[in-house]
Amino acid sequence: MKHIIVILFGCLVFRAGRAQDKLPVRFGIVTTQDFDIGKTDSTTGAIIIAEYGESSFSSDIKGNFIITFTHSCRMRIIKRSAFDAATVAIPLFMTSSAQEHIEKLKASTYNLENGKVVETRLEDKEVFTDKLSKEYLRKKFAFPALKEGSIVEYTYKQVSPFIFNLQPWTFQRQYPCLWSEYQLGVPDMLQYVTLSYGFLPFDINTTETMHSPFNYMAPNSLHQERSQTIWGQVTTHRWVMKNVPALKPEPFTTSPVNYQSRLEFQLARYSPRSGGGTNFIDSWDNVGKELMKSGEFGEGLDKDNRWMDEDLKKVTAGAANDVERAQMIYTYVRDNFTCTAHNKLLLTNPLSVIYKNRNGSEAEINLLLAAMLRHVNIAADPVILSTRSNGVVNSVYPSLKRFNYVVIRIGNDDVKYFLDASEPWLSFGKLPERCYNGYARVLNGTDPEPVNFDPDSVRETKITMVILNRDKDGLTGHLQSTPGFYEACADREKIRKTGREEFIKAIAALYPEKTTPSDFEIDSVQHPEDPLQVAYDLHVSIDNHADILYFNPMMADGMKENPFGAADRRFPVEMPGTTDQVYTLSMDIPEGYQVTEVPQSTKVVFKEGKGSYEYVMVPGENNIQFRSRIRLDQAAFDPGDYDKLRDFFGYIVKKQSEQIVFKKKK
Repeated sequence: MKHIIVILFGCLVFRAGRAQDKLPVRFGIVTTQDFDIGKTDSTTGAIIIAEYGESSFSSDIKGNFIITFTHSCRMRIIKRSAFDAATVAIPLFMTSSAQEHIEKLKASTYNLENGKVVETRLEDKEVFTDKLSKEYLRKKFAFPALKEGSIVEYTYKQVSPFIFNLQPWTFQRQYPCLWSEYQLGVPDMLQYVTLSYGFLPFDINTTETMHSPFNYMAPNSLHQERSQTIWGQVTTHRWVMKNVPALKPEPFTTSPVNYQSRLEFQLARYSPRSGGGTNFIDSWDNVGKELMKSGEFGEGLDKDNRWMDEDLKKVTAGAANDVERAQMIYTYVRDNFTCTAHNKLLLTNPLSVIYKNRNGSEAEINLLLAAMLRHVNIAADPVILSTRSNGVVNSVYPSLKRFNYVVIRIGNDDVKYFLDASEPWLSFGKLPERCYNGYARVLNGTDPEPVNFDPDSVRETKITMVILNRDKDGLTGHLQSTPGFYEACADREKIRKTGREEFIKAIAALYPEKTTPSDFEIDSVQHPEDPLQVAYDLHVSIDNHADILYFNPMMADGMKENPFGAADRRFPVEMPGTTDQVYTLSMDIPEGYQVTEVPQSTKVVFKEGKGSYEYVMVPGENNIQFRSRIRLDQAAFDPGDYDKLRDFFGYIVKKQSEQIVFKKKK
């Protein structure tokens, strides 16, 4: 993944001239020719004709910087399925003393009627304001008179008194874009870190400097402040991408946002003309320590919390050591509290309220768990992370905005346990697959540290054994399967939601008509600490009059289609973990038949030992021994490895479809 980091120092960057390419549309003027956008992908529901953004800085009479973000967009709605693209939401940040606001909002829908362009303007009463939280408002509107084939266009100015909230820019979205442009002019008194993401190159990437007036407050001889105007250097950067393809999700991708072409900005330093300066990029240590002091996170972990005394005495009764005590507390929280959300970082209620209500977000439940562990003198530290669907975290520049999940770490230098009590199917020391997304931070008051949740450390091992013996009607036997931990978690969740009988029906539906599973035994469904085992009897009916029988040794366990079926791949392949799947079969040769053809044994090694597939068939005089094993020791692969990965799994699918041929004895 391209991940370019640029520091913008307005006074140091200079490039004379401007690129000759200009914005291809004039916003506010739509002609009949604008409806002809040429050929488009038949699957495309909409196309962004042009999107333009510009952030500029000015100052008020007190010398405070103001950011004005101008945003304009023109889009052609091709299909009804893309009508959702004609609903626009604009988030606005606010504090108790100031807030962002919108100016000069204009939006129109253009339709071709009898060869003429008919404009329908958005009315002020059709713009709604919602309060999302104590920090955010949202302006929202939907375009009027929308039809298939409409052109929609909007423009507005977003005025912000917050220099830390410089607007990001996204070049690549759900729909293709013919032209996406962002301009940013930064005065030399401000410095920002620019983070560039994605694979797509810029068609235009230019920088120039100029001088611009700014107000600032300066003390006079009477030690009173008065407004003065100064001229400072402004660095203007222009980024343009043309013919940007739609951002389409691909299988085995943690989050498309990781590869979305976009720019983000983080305030680094403010250096006023009056002297001095302020650094805004803090260290991870300071960010972590401040979070631990916050009433919305760590402040309550070490309070007296006597309200939990009696319950903790009962919960930990009989514990021989700290590990047993921790296991008992973990199990109590997991089994008695309901998680209401799995994407939170901060508390919305005090820990005592969460304890009383017996529910909360994953952050609230796990921070409560940490408080309970600390209350019995077990060191428990919160760990903040970003889940796989939320995207990766930049490890260099501290930003809590990228984190959305909290788990707990306990243990010492020799053994450490990571805990998440928010899921009923998790066991002690295990985290959900969604947590294995790389960089995370362990927080405490003295020594916060990074930790890496590497998907390569997740190993899914599944073992399936089948025995089939001949009888007068065919073959009768038994199957026993022990799925990997996360497959077992998924199975437990299915059984919890739909019931045991539906789970059994789903298994039976995998077998062909003449193979009947029966007498199911499913062990440890309610005990996540123990391996889940699924076992059942099998009967394979055989038509004794048939001259030739075909039998697939994989039965219902074979891979039916290639999980990497696409012809090409733009993004890396990101699996949730590594795998080791072993399937064995011991079967008698059906009565009255002989083996005439068996699949050839083979072993394929993938990517210098990072994976392998074994298919071993050993026919005997009266029986057949068979073994299949898929092993993959790497979870993530670059796009350059995709063809090999697709061919590897394609071979497995083909091999697992091969059959043993039996012929009736004469």
